[in-house]
Amino acid sequence: MDDQLIEQLGDELFTALQQGITLEPFSNRYSDIQLEDAYRISLRFLARRVAMGEVVIGKKIGVTSKAVQDMLNVHQPDFGFLTDTMQVADGSDVSFASHRLIQPRAEGEIAFVLRDDLNGPGVTAEDVLAATDYVVPCFEIVDSRIHNWQIKIQDTVADNASCGVFTLGQQRINPRETDLSQLELVMLKNGQEVGRGFGSAVQGHPAEAVAWLANTLGEFGIPFRKGEIILSGALAPLIPVVPGDAISLSLSGLGESSLRFVE
Repeated sequence: MDDQLIEQLGDELFTALQQGITLEPFSNRYSDIQLEDAYRISLRFLARRVAMGEVVIGKKIGVTSKAVQDMLNVHQPDFGFLTDTMQVADGSDVSFASHRLIQPRAEGEIAFVLRDDLNGPGVTAEDVLAATDYVVPCFEIVDSRIHNWQIKIQDTVADNASCGVFTLGQQRINPRETDLSQLELVMLKNGQEVGRGFGSAVQGHPAEAVAWLANTLGEFGIPFRKGEIILSGALAPLIPVVPGDAISLSLSGLGESSLRFVE
């Protein structure tokens, strides 16, 4: 794709975010779209957000577990950027209007907060654990600017890995003192259990997923920076949410997190 088309599609995504609308999948409109094209579109989308004052504070990996891959029919991980306006307080009310949510779904995850830089390629799971300050339970509320979640990998990468908002739990755990792959997630919606999974759901171990992301972004010359938040991917299937819903999660040995949704 030429630069003009890349900019046009990135601008379309930015407009869709601002107006709360969805777009026809890019993979339907441009059958030859490549993953590198999608990444360049996402950078244009991000640049428009940064120009409005948003600040990049981390990165995310998504579509890492088989349950989510089967649900979305996307069979490889995606990746995107986190900005300060995407983060909401744990236990808070999330407004669909204020946060421009369109068709959100909740993911329970483990988030890594870095104490050292990481530069891929060549990053291992052991490197990730050594470079991590602490891990916390996390809700990511994914949201797609693509109509009815009809996404292929190119669509979700272009759309900043379908990121909406996220929150971090308050308990901080040293990842070198527990086996993250054995942590069990339990998710509730309106008091009823709606999902369950283990840390091993994301590529066998959450640190393996983070290493994959560091190496993938490293190929594009994008490093991980000290202090950044890295979301490692959903441990259970995605849960649709609407105004009036309350969600919570617990991760054995890691703590809890919750959010409520309003108009």
